[in-house]
Amino acid sequence: MIRLAVRVRPELAEVVLAELLEIAPSGLEEVPGEDGTVEFAVYGPPGEIPSLPALEAAAGDALVEVSTTEIADDWQARWKRFHRPVLIRAPACLSHIHGGRVPVRALRVRPPWEAPDGHEDGVEDIVIDPGQAFGTGAHASTQLCLELLLRLAASRERGPLLDVGTGSGVLAIAAARLGFSPVVGLDHDRDSVDAARVNVAANRASVEIRRFDIRARPLAPIAGGGERVSSTVVVANLLVPLLLELSRQMAFTPQHLLAGGLLREQASEVADAFRAARGMSVQATLERGEWAALWLARDA
Repeated sequence: MIRLAVRVRPELAEVVLAELLEIAPSGLEEVPGEDGTVEFAVYGPPGEIPSLPALEAAAGDALVEVSTTEIADDWQARWKRFHRPVLIRAPACLSHIHGGRVPVRALRVRPPWEAPDGHEDGVEDIVIDPGQAFGTGAHASTQLCLELLLRLAASRERGPLLDVGTGSGVLAIAAARLGFSPVVGLDHDRDSVDAARVNVAANRASVEIRRFDIRARPLAPIAGGGERVSSTVVVANLLVPLLLELSRQMAFTPQHLLAGGLLREQASEVADAFRAARGMSVQATLERGEWAALWLARDA
């Protein structure tokens, strides 16, 4: 078995990941490097993994190094050990009775081979198969969006929600578990749509998954009209160019928008774009390592 690794500069890791998934749709391993770089690795027998020129072209100017290593035949077991359950807790200040009920205090995202942990009340268990779609809960940008979802669910009534660039469907599934309804996940990639639908079914979540390209037509609210449109939440864990495009071409302005996929230095650019185009202000900013996520709300 061969492990083919691509090491890239961290500020372009998200862009490179999107490119690599086009030529390695069965998934990649992501490992932070000791020198601050990010390493993406694919596994397979000789002749079945992507070629070096294709990987180098996909990494582009972000490329630091490409390496090839022969590994033992237990690579599948090692890959499974890499994907561990992730626990996202709501801030302690929100862990109280809200609106006459005890809110969800945490979200536990696990791969299907990990057993559920039913020992703690208020923890919602979400099963995500780390296959062809981005968003297993392991990446910092996904974790930040999940924490913002917990905050948002504890602070307001939960209405319609659109998850733009749903990937594996984890954010849409989490939103449905937190009480948002109806929930629709959108993605332009066919593999992501298929993977999200599988994960939705596995979690028995009330989520509709649709194929949609925000670069092709404006984002419209979930059908229903009236106050439900004005109370819609949009979650967008996307690359910055797509977030900027979203700020310009939405057919409506959501009440709240959670934006992930940002490097810390990109957060102000995205916040400024939504303020100028949509009249939305920052309610909260979360950071983890080099990553950031924004909670934006429509100005009154």
